[in-house]
Amino acid sequence: MKKAGCLMPVSSLPSLYGIGDFGSTAYEFIDILSAMGMKIWQVLPLNPLGFGNSPYQAYSSFAGDEIYINIDKLVDICLLEANDIKPVNPQNKSVDYIKVRSHKQPLLQLAFTNFKKTNLYKDKYQQFITSHHWLDDYAVFLTFKKINSLNLWTRWPDKYRNWPKNKQNKQLDLSKYAEQIDYEKFIQFVFYWQWQELKVYANKHRIEIMGDIPIYLGLDSVDVWANQELFLLDKSGNPTYIAGVPPDFFSATGQRWGNPLYDWDKLEKTGFKFWTQRLQGNAKLFDILRIDHFRAFDTYWEIPAHCNTAIDGKWVEAPGYALFNTIYKKLPDIKIVAEDLGDLRPEVYKLRDKYKLPGMKVFQFHFDINKKNTEFENTSNMVIYTGTHDNTTLIAWYKTLSTVHRQQIRSYFKITSKGPNSISRDLKRAIISYILKCRAKYAIFPLQDILGLNAFARLNTPGTIGSPNWEWRLLDYTTLKAEIDFMSQTIKSANR
Repeated sequence: MKKAGCLMPVSSLPSLYGIGDFGSTAYEFIDILSAMGMKIWQVLPLNPLGFGNSPYQAYSSFAGDEIYINIDKLVDICLLEANDIKPVNPQNKSVDYIKVRSHKQPLLQLAFTNFKKTNLYKDKYQQFITSHHWLDDYAVFLTFKKINSLNLWTRWPDKYRNWPKNKQNKQLDLSKYAEQIDYEKFIQFVFYWQWQELKVYANKHRIEIMGDIPIYLGLDSVDVWANQELFLLDKSGNPTYIAGVPPDFFSATGQRWGNPLYDWDKLEKTGFKFWTQRLQGNAKLFDILRIDHFRAFDTYWEIPAHCNTAIDGKWVEAPGYALFNTIYKKLPDIKIVAEDLGDLRPEVYKLRDKYKLPGMKVFQFHFDINKKNTEFENTSNMVIYTGTHDNTTLIAWYKTLSTVHRQQIRSYFKITSKGPNSISRDLKRAIISYILKCRAKYAIFPLQDILGLNAFARLNTPGTIGSPNWEWRLLDYTTLKAEIDFMSQTIKSANR
């Protein structure tokens, strides 16, 4: 069955609290998607945001960021009083992460205090903490991180840095940190509770949630700290080799990402336990999992950590078949989408197709008016996007084209309207209609493209760090609701 979907980060939803969260506007968003006939809501990683507020540099691949917890829902379950709360930056067109955190953190602390004073939800809480194997390490890690002024764990004093290796010997007494550790567990309890309620609501409206998993993990994460033997690290915990991609047309020095590389030999000896647990945990949070940089399961670019660029690296083969054989043996029903963008060797596609994983095509990259676009239009096991979180918006992309190319695009899609606003509206609708009619299993549109927004709504620019990346947000649903009739009719006529 062909399906249509929308890519929209939770952080970009409207909210009274300066950032999208799991509150009423998230439920309203699902109602709108349902009215449009959408069947998929694709989100970005919800894990604790790390360097540059990037969801792809998280502190954990299991935990959720407290920033998405909805404050009003804490009132609903009697952990806060209505007079405890007030809006923050509801009309800001971008997320101010520092201000949002400083507003929410005291309220979450107060909710935790009230939780401890009562017997509310004790059984539910106990069930949660006993059914999540990663929770203890995460709560200790984040507690230690806060004690050490949020510094990278490799810079902590030895008693904190080496705790995963020595915890069985109890060389560090955790009892004096019990309050902080319990707080971190409480935060995860509330995060999971609110997210699962939202997911159930989406599923009842026949909408699947597509999550996003970065293949690599940040060095500054509990995953690396607690599993140092599974990564290529030196005795101090610093990477000996790091991830990236080699020089290409877009970058003469390549991309030096800096993530530590897996020790695949050791992972394989454990039966890929870390990866199967990671996927199993995320499969409970999401209905479909998109894995970023899929090509690294075939071959990955290994860069010596001392190199300042990605030039002096080499391709190394990964045990992709052994890994996915194990994954599908243990998780036979898991739904995975492979991010297979870029110039890849044929072996990557063979690995993808062996397990019948949908690949990806992006209109901005792959549509060519001078070709027949046969593969683009007729391949069924695929996800087609107008753009991803790393692209500018569809309309901004169109405006970067030469005058001749823009004329060719308008001619191809039979755009005869005059004036920039009319052209933008008619062009984005024509391209959306075109993509929906393709044979691809999934057709997914960033919300910005459904609305026909310009470059100000771009979410991320690869190769740059910090503001304005990851900060765009929608203020209300007025303009989105105006697109319901067009989207519902077009999706229905495309048999999605």
